[in-house]
Amino acid sequence: MFLTFFMQTKRNQEINLIQVTDYTWAVALVVSMHIAGFIGLQWQPSRAFFEMLIPFNLVSSTVILLYFHQDWRSSFIAFIAISFCVGFGIEWLGVHTGVIFGSYQYGSTLGFKLDEIPLIIGLNWLVLIYATGNIAMRFHSSIWMRVLIGASLMVLIDILIEPVAIKHQMWSWNHETVPIRNYLAWFSVSGLLLFVFFNLNFKKDNYIAIWIYSAQFFFFLFHNLTYFINFF
Repeated sequence: MFLTFFMQTKRNQEINLIQVTDYTWAVALVVSMHIAGFIGLQWQPSRAFFEMLIPFNLVSSTVILLYFHQDWRSSFIAFIAISFCVGFGIEWLGVHTGVIFGSYQYGSTLGFKLDEIPLIIGLNWLVLIYATGNIAMRFHSSIWMRVLIGASLMVLIDILIEPVAIKHQMWSWNHETVPIRNYLAWFSVSGLLLFVFFNLNFKKDNYIAIWIYSAQFFFFLFHNLTYFINFF
């Protein structure tokens, strides 16, 4: 009996060690991609090359995120489909009507477009909703507070993204500044998708999501700090 217990404990430790090792490599990969991207975009000779890699970075982050997701039931597949389609659809309406976010258009940096909207933008919504949802559920048990926290995190990172996106031709605005309604729309659409995220029945705990959000947050934060320093 003792031998059986010992062998089972050892086997569980080996499994946990493998999981930690996989997780560590994933974190290292996510962090190194964003550090390399930051340096590459800051250095003028390599800027054009690293701008071409932006879609690859987002696709890679999505693959890593989904690789560590542990509950692939039909409700999770529905969440992926809803997030991608709503994200892409709201951007399509935004570009073609100018009503939701304001008047803007996408550049060439984000890759292949379908009717003027990069397909990859749907992945951006999926990754950010999943990541902010993962963070929010660690701060409060109430679904409404989780939605509020997650939507606020979405707006926070969008504030940091905007100057970088404009500088690197991801998109551009037909205004001197980003309109306030862009952030209000981001909050509203994010809140809706987060409400769906929390109400669908699947296991949501995925620590790599926190690392992906953090890597993106500091990636855009440091870009903004360099813009501020260079301004002076």
